[in-house]
Amino acid sequence: MTNQTLELTKNLIARESVTPIDAGCQKFMTDYLGDCGFNTESMPFAEVCNFWSTHQGTTDLTVEGPVFVFAGHTDVVPAGDLHKWHTPPFEPTIKNGYLYGRGAADMKSSLAAMMVASKNFVTQHPDHKGTLAFLITSDEEGPFINGTVKVIEELVNRKQNIDYCLVGEPSSHQQLGDIIRIGRRGSLTGFLTVHGIQGHVAYPETTLNAVHSALEPLALLSNKVWDLGNENFPATSFQICKINAGSANNIVPGSCNVEFNFRFCNEHTSHELMQKVHKLLNSEKIEYELEWKLNGEPFLTPQGELVNAVCKSIQKVEGITPELSTGGGTSDGRFIAQTGAQVIELGPCNETIHKINESVLIEDLPRLARIYQNILEELLL
Repeated sequence: MTNQTLELTKNLIARESVTPIDAGCQKFMTDYLGDCGFNTESMPFAEVCNFWSTHQGTTDLTVEGPVFVFAGHTDVVPAGDLHKWHTPPFEPTIKNGYLYGRGAADMKSSLAAMMVASKNFVTQHPDHKGTLAFLITSDEEGPFINGTVKVIEELVNRKQNIDYCLVGEPSSHQQLGDIIRIGRRGSLTGFLTVHGIQGHVAYPETTLNAVHSALEPLALLSNKVWDLGNENFPATSFQICKINAGSANNIVPGSCNVEFNFRFCNEHTSHELMQKVHKLLNSEKIEYELEWKLNGEPFLTPQGELVNAVCKSIQKVEGITPELSTGGGTSDGRFIAQTGAQVIELGPCNETIHKINESVLIEDLPRLARIYQNILEELLL
C-alpha cells in the first residue's frame, strides 16, 4: 500500500493542474476507478472538469444502503516564484522523508489515498452495502462557480441522495488525524461604496469627503460584537479587506470603496447579517451602495455515524482521538452539506499548503489510505 499511494500521488503532482486546468488528473483517476468496477460520468461545466463515479455492491442491500462520497479537487494554486522552490513544483521529489510538489498536501495525496482505499475496499468486499462514490472537481481553488456546486445542483435535480461525505482537505495540524473538520463558518463578502462630493482640498465647504463619511460607519461595524459564538463555532468575525479612495493629493475624494468579509457562525444566516449591516449604515445617514457575495453558509455535522466512524478509524490507525474543529476557511463541503449529508474533512498535515516547497510526509500516505478504508468498512459493511 505504501508504494501504491506514493506512486499515485507522484503521478498526480506531475500534472500541472493549476485551477481550473485539470491536466489529465481526472482521466487518470477515472481509468483507475474504472479498473475497480466504478461507473463514471464526466460532468464538465464551461472550462471546469468534474466527474461523478459510483460503485455499488452486489447484494440486495445496495439499493437500501447508504451513499458514501469521497469528494475533492484536482486543481492546485499557482506555484509562485519558481526560484524559491528547492525542487521543481511539478516534478514530484522525495527528500528527507517528504514528498515535495505543488498539491502534495492540498490535495493530491488525499486523492491518491482515496483511490487506494477504494480499490482495496471493493476488492475485499465486493458485496458491500450501499454505494461508494467520488465527486471530483477542478474548480475548488478558483471561483468555485462551475465545480462542485454545479455537480450538486445536477445531483439534487436527479434526486440523488448523499448520506455521508468525506472531503480530503488537509485538516491535520501536527500529526495525521489530530484534527478533523466537522463544519465550517460561513463566508460573506460586502462591496461598499460610500458617496461624497469631489472637490478641491482648499475648499472643503464645497465638498463632502467620502472617506470621512465612511470612517464612523466602518468603526461601528469593526467594533460591533456580532455574537459570542457557541460550543461548535468561534464568534463571528468582521474584517475590512480593502479600502480605495482618492486620485490626487489636492482632491477631496467623492467616493470610497470598501471590501469587507464576515466569517460567521451558525448564530446567524447571511440574510440576517446583511439586514443588520444595512440597518447600521442607514442609521448613519450616508449615501452608499452595497453589493454582496455569499461564499457559503455555515454548516455543522453533529456527532453521529460519520463522525464516530472517522474517530474510530483514526484511533485504530494512529492511536489518537482527533479534535473536532470548525476552524479554517471554506471548502466545497459547504455545497455538499446543503443536501442534508453528513460531511467531514480529513486529510494530511496542512503546514505547507499553498506555500513554496509544499510537501507531505511520505509515511503518512499509506496510513491515510488505511484510515479511509477503515471508514468505508465502518459504514458500508
